Amino acid sequence: MGRNTRKRRSSMAGKAIAASAALALGGGGLIWANFYASAHESNSNGWSQNQTKAAAAQVATISCPDVGQKLTNVPQNARQGVATEVANLDKQITEAYARLASTRQAQAGDPGFVQNAIVGPLKEKRAATIDRIRIDIQRVGGQFNSSLSQLAACTTQNAQTNAGNAGGQQNNGGQQQNGGQQQGGQQNGGQQQNGGQQQGGQQNGGQNNGGQQQGNGGQGGNGPVAADFVDITKVQGGSAQLGVGANGLPANGNSGSRGSFTTKCGTNANKNHNTDNVIVAPGVANGAHHLHDYVGNQSNDAFASDQELAAAQTTCQNQGDKSSYFWPVLRLQNGTQDFDQNADGGGKEGNVGKILQASQAQIKFVGNKKGNVVAMPTALRIITGDAKAFVNGNANANVNWSCTGFENKVQLHDKYPICPQGSQVVRTTDFQSCWDGQNIDSANHRTHVAFAAADGSCANGFKAIPQLQVRLVYNVPAPKLQNGTVVNPYAVDTFPENLHKPITDHNDFINFFSQNTMNQMVNCINTGKKCQ
Repeated sequence: MGRNTRKRRSSMAGKAIAASAALALGGGGLIWANFYASAHESNSNGWSQNQTKAAAAQVATISCPDVGQKLTNVPQNARQGVATEVANLDKQITEAYARLASTRQAQAGDPGFVQNAIVGPLKEKRAATIDRIRIDIQRVGGQFNSSLSQLAACTTQNAQTNAGNAGGQQNNGGQQQNGGQQQGGQQNGGQQQNGGQQQGGQQNGGQNNGGQQQGNGGQGGNGPVAADFVDITKVQGGSAQLGVGANGLPANGNSGSRGSFTTKCGTNANKNHNTDNVIVAPGVANGAHHLHDYVGNQSNDAFASDQELAAAQTTCQNQGDKSSYFWPVLRLQNGTQDFDQNADGGGKEGNVGKILQASQAQIKFVGNKKGNVVAMPTALRIITGDAKAFVNGNANANVNWSCTGFENKVQLHDKYPICPQGSQVVRTTDFQSCWDGQNIDSANHRTHVAFAAADGSCANGFKAIPQLQVRLVYNVPAPKLQNGTVVNPYAVDTFPENLHKPITDHNDFINFFSQNTMNQMVNCINTGKKCQ
């Protein structure tokens, strides 16, 4: 049984997340009700199933500007309050998405329903929250960028969105560009018409036998869909696969600092899970809205201070490494209900199915092809990839999917691989490896670190630090594509409105190496040794 760490939670914290109960739409998941049972039935209000299908096809998700990533200049003593409000923005979107997913019948009868009942009220809530961010910043003498107030409005994204463009490509108030139209009921690289109807049976409580799709796809009704998968044996290898979301490149090479340092921290066999994110939402329960695996530091939750993290237990064999390594869980959507089926961040928000434990978790730090690296500062935080890349676009996406035996040939970024028999699914992440030399974090959790250039150089006076590389391997039963649907899909946990797209994979790190162990790492890397 997995555990969802929740220590030191006040009654106020409980009240703050109580509203998320609205996401419990029945059956443990985000339900698209039994609208697909028969194309000829009429519901009690007289709307035909075809009408409801048409409504479901029109709008798949909600796309809102990411305010948090644009907050680049927040005074230190305003950051906690601002982080809380940014987390409120995320919660508002998940609640709006839940309403979108549960009102397909109303949408069929009223073309203005989504705008009037969902998107419009969401804009009002977001405007008030952004104004509280302004107050938090100005209260301590900071400068608020007034253009952020224009980010309150959200748009809708329909089922014809081209996922290859990461969903963020819209025009005319959210209407999709013509390039996203489907061919034969399934678009190229995107979602499916009507979300991918299930094969051979009626939907039952938001899931069906074998994990086949319904609604907008997937066991929970919010993805993935067949177009999110590709048979890796049919993909042409080479640089063509590196175009989308390939921000992170290996910083090391055959010159410069060529050593490495490997730390062995296990695969989360003790099932340390929670739906928090202490980096982006400190002090906020369920700030991630999806479940994380944690290895290394065992005290990481939303309320953990740096002092508590520094004093924590670790799963790493080298006790000088109390760093926290965490990433969204991978799930098999085969109809299984896991421990969090009725929990926030789990089944209540469309993250459903059997949680898969990695068979391997390789955590390695490498050097820089240009020259030596310097030590990371204690408590340095790095987020790589973007959990909202499907609606945000590719600017911060950093995703690599492959299969064992194919890693040197194909790296996928907007598709999940279907691996041949005997091959395993691989998630690989190369982190940012340039640091500004001053800050352990930044207001948007990104600008204090950067990726090295192709030659290993760091721009803007940044310094090269050891590059973290995480490689996760999973035994995943191969999904089957049948008549435009996917049977037994797998997917990473996501914010629900991001529809479990593969482009949303991401990874997080907080450095709590002891100074002695960090110095050993730097020495190994700079002298060309391979240490562990």
